[in-house]
Amino acid sequence: MHEPSVGQVVAELRALGVRPGGVLLVHTSFKAVRPIEGGPLGLIRALRAAVGDDGTLVMPTMTDGQRVFDPRSTPTCGMGITAETFWRQPGVLRSGHPGGSFAAAGPQAERICAPQPLSPPHGPDSPPGRVHELGGQVLLLGVTHSENTTLHVAEAIAWVPYSVAHPCVLEVDGVARTEMVHETDHCCRRFGLADGWLRERGLQREGRVGNAHARLCDSHDLVAVAVEHLAMNPLVFLCPRGEGCEQCDVARASVPADRVRGDHE
Repeated sequence: MHEPSVGQVVAELRALGVRPGGVLLVHTSFKAVRPIEGGPLGLIRALRAAVGDDGTLVMPTMTDGQRVFDPRSTPTCGMGITAETFWRQPGVLRSGHPGGSFAAAGPQAERICAPQPLSPPHGPDSPPGRVHELGGQVLLLGVTHSENTTLHVAEAIAWVPYSVAHPCVLEVDGVARTEMVHETDHCCRRFGLADGWLRERGLQREGRVGNAHARLCDSHDLVAVAVEHLAMNPLVFLCPRGEGCEQCDVARASVPADRVRGDHE
């Protein structure tokens, strides 16, 4: 399999539409991208070079919330080797949410990683919400919209009627305790609908980066289109009842009776 150089990956990212000087939120699977020169560190170098010194690179560094969170040492959970490597690099900041942290490097990193409310973890006042506020881009590199946290920002803005609580360990005055964190949780498979919504309006650029399929869109466009569809059907991201999706069934069960619409079942 062809191993592109860091410079070639930078050129591919720029050709895709990554903006120098912008804010770029990246979800990636290195297994899909590899091999590239320098491995995960090479991919990080390419991403940082693509946004340039005036740009800010952001990645999710979420954890399972089952231990006291220390942004300097707690490993990520299910975020992949690239994100796990990124937050450990010198000069990279990491936000302090005990379950929903993100890491960032660049001029806007401090703003993006500033303290946020405990719930919702991915609302407007959160790292992906601030990327949206700053007019950033979202890059899905070897993954689909099912991994796209910015769609949770859209759910929060649209005030979707479902909310699921998960236990999360916090440290308060040096003492660990468990609190329930409410979020718009479900299986996220139907986040894939965003592909069609964006493509039909010409709002998503696609191509190859390394050996992976890449999707790039503006956070503003993504959120606006998703909110529009959520206004028509607030449960559009939940698997239909009867499909056997336990996560979506739990989310659906959380909807207050006065918010359920028969045609959206």
